[in-house]
Amino acid sequence: MSSSTSSFESGAAKQFYGTGRRREAVARVYIKPGPAAFTVNGRPVDDYFRNVAWHTSATEPLKFTQMHDQVEVRAQVKGGGVGGQAGAVRMGLSRALSKLNPELRPALRKNGFLTRDSRMKERKKYGQKGARRRFQFSKR
Repeated sequence: MSSSTSSFESGAAKQFYGTGRRREAVARVYIKPGPAAFTVNGRPVDDYFRNVAWHTSATEPLKFTQMHDQVEVRAQVKGGGVGGQAGAVRMGLSRALSKLNPELRPALRKNGFLTRDSRMKERKKYGQKGARRRFQFSKR
């Protein structure tokens, strides 16, 4: 088991984990009590999510639970675009917070932080130009 542990799991303090998904993006979020730090793929959250909407979406669960200065957050994200990744981090962070403090779960659930946004890109069908787009019909 020691060979499969991640670099995040080597801390002395107890860590909590949450997985978030949005469209094609998957986020693994680790939180532990400690100094206020938020990194995504090794970069500060402000640097990774430069758009205000993405940054706000990713950090919203911490502001809602008023724990933004009490926990250290590390997220590993892959797949999808930056907007989908922000949504994945939001969900993973919410799940990890609900494991850290189970009393937060009803409030997080009520405000939609634990609900997965399951909208996905529709697949392209064979014999067509795209997911819905058809080739132009010609009578002659």
